[in-house]
Amino acid sequence: MSLSNTTRETVAPQTISPLMTFLFAAACGLVAANLYYGQPLAGPISVSLGFTPAATGLIVTLTQIGYGLGLLLIVPLGDLLENRRLVLTLIAISAVALVGAALSSTPMMFLLASLCIGLASVAVQVLVPFAAHMAPDATRGRVVGNVMSGLLCGIMLARPFASFVAEATSWHMVYFVTAALMIALVVILRANLPVRVPHTRLSYGRLLASMADLALHSRILQRRALYQAGMFGAFSLFWTTTPLLLAGPEFGLTQNGIALFALAGAAGAIASPIAGRLADRGLTKAASTLAMLLGMSAFLISQFATDGSLTALLLLTAAAILLDFGVTTNLVCGQRAVYAISAEHRSRLNGLYMATFFTGGAIGSAVGGWAYATGGWTMTAWIGFCFPAFAFLLFLTEGRGRQAVSEAG
Repeated sequence: MSLSNTTRETVAPQTISPLMTFLFAAACGLVAANLYYGQPLAGPISVSLGFTPAATGLIVTLTQIGYGLGLLLIVPLGDLLENRRLVLTLIAISAVALVGAALSSTPMMFLLASLCIGLASVAVQVLVPFAAHMAPDATRGRVVGNVMSGLLCGIMLARPFASFVAEATSWHMVYFVTAALMIALVVILRANLPVRVPHTRLSYGRLLASMADLALHSRILQRRALYQAGMFGAFSLFWTTTPLLLAGPEFGLTQNGIALFALAGAAGAIASPIAGRLADRGLTKAASTLAMLLGMSAFLISQFATDGSLTALLLLTAAAILLDFGVTTNLVCGQRAVYAISAEHRSRLNGLYMATFFTGGAIGSAVGGWAYATGGWTMTAWIGFCFPAFAFLLFLTEGRGRQAVSEAG
């Protein structure tokens, strides 16, 4: 199928103000955070609701499964349905699901709520291409970068927020508070988001079928998704295993101490607007190279951060910041490249891109837990190094001019 622009769409206006960019960024951050509250709360939730030790991992896994399904089944609707209404509907569903999680009295009720939280949280992946549509070509990378900085701040701040609130009150209150935030967000977005009506004329079945064609024939999508899968695999491995290292006998940090460490990772969000500006200037290749080298360097540095000393903690913090800078930079560069393929396919392209690299993240989390249990941090860090190294080696195979290959299928 041709990826050229053959349809027109309604969106008002074809520009985006700094205030509107901030609104998109804040909305993405608040919604994306819903995916991560369960990670630091898995222990208290498990004890409270009577999960078996083997089933405790489902608290996080069901949310991730819901999000993955939403990327493939719901996000493509951004190319078919009016975007403002779709976003508001998804965020309202997330509010209901969060209340359901807070009121859960059995493991099954909580897991169902977790699945729905994951499904509804794909609202962020409708918002990001929505913002990209509103931006002119010359500044699209900058706008996407600014919006992504909000999303990444939400991801990184969710864990410490949940830990602090749960320690001060209970895990139930985390979900009640965030449900209230979703309701407030619906009211604010309803008053401020413009209407965008795609003019794609496809049935839902044909819309989903077209994604297979995009996945098979878009080399830019294939490569950028695999690069980010490697980087996000490293990210997930690092943030899955560092709490185990920090809570261990060498460092002995409390839950609040680990939450403060996680705040350091939020510094990586400032890389988003920088990466967007570099991509707008045609420096995607240089920025991607730097991103992957930063990812590899982070794990090399972390090899010297295991003895529990202050120096080791500072080195581990530096590794976290470098890794998050690298992952964020590569993400924004990839989105800028993928969104440039075709305006009318942006939501489908975004769903495929995100689904691919979240698969890399799931692999990183699973491998990380096994590696730490088997060989401690040394083995974990070397395996973590392999993820960005894989992305970099694949990146080096790009032939000259290959990125300029026509995207006509």
